[in-house]
Amino acid sequence: MVDSPPRDAPDSPPFMQRMFDNVFLLLVLGIVVMLVVYTGWGMWEVLTMPAGTLP
Repeated sequence: MVDSPPRDAPDSPPFMQRMFDNVFLLLVLGIVVMLVVYTGWGMWEVLTMPAGTLP
């Protein structure tokens, strides 16, 4: 006899599993995170750079 699934089993996967299964969403998140981190790092470098002396 085959066991039937419990009656309280969800019909769809959990939200986080659906999010991580979406390849295009992961691609966009990867690009956005990279842009934010590198832009923030670059801005921090420029703003904390000491003033240069002219000859």
